[in-house]
Amino acid sequence: MTTYNEIGWKKTIAPVRFGLTTFRNYWAALLEWREREKLRANLYDLSDRELHDIGIARDQIEYFVSNRFIDPRGVVYPP
Repeated sequence: MTTYNEIGWKKTIAPVRFGLTTFRNYWAALLEWREREKLRANLYDLSDRELHDIGIARDQIEYFVSNRFIDPRGVVYPP
């Protein structure tokens, strides 16, 4: 079923909007995953001394990557 407005253009129907919203959600999740992977790789490339300088230990990398907006020292930054 297609509906048209006064000038004859098709109106966007709910299933199309739902499909676009779903695609945007998947795309945002993919981009977020890629950012986490880059951050993880960059942190693992640092030496223990460099990690200590920024305030995290090597065993905290996975937690830090999974919770990017929570500071491991207890300071919370807004997203």
